[in-house]
Amino acid sequence: MILTDELCDKLCCAAKEKSKEMGIDISFAVYDENGLPRVYRRYGEALVLSVTLVPGKAYTSAITQSTTKALSSEAAEGGALMGIQTNDSRITLVAGGYPLFANGKIAGGIGVGGGMENQDCEIAEYVVSVFEELTG
Repeated sequence: MILTDELCDKLCCAAKEKSKEMGIDISFAVYDENGLPRVYRRYGEALVLSVTLVPGKAYTSAITQSTTKALSSEAAEGGALMGIQTNDSRITLVAGGYPLFANGKIAGGIGVGGGMENQDCEIAEYVVSVFEELTG
């Protein structure tokens, strides 16, 4: 298992540090390669809606091996994955979910929420870079 408790803790710390630097409270989740939860945290006064969205973002990214933002385009009318979210109610098409890859294979996914779309994505991209440093 790549996503050990220790690694998940480091990813949580990275997300928390970046969100504090940006001045926002977030929720953060890590899911494994099977779409199963490893960790969930709500920092400070993160938006209540993020409690529902963030685990879905992490799940979605893990099982689709895609960012939720990219997936939302494919799931739109006429897209290659149109309606995917109707087959699995856990799939979330809100930006802020990112897959984690190690050695060319899916290791899991993360979800970030609580800020504006660009803030959630900036934090998630930072966490992905920390993950890559730690596992590379």
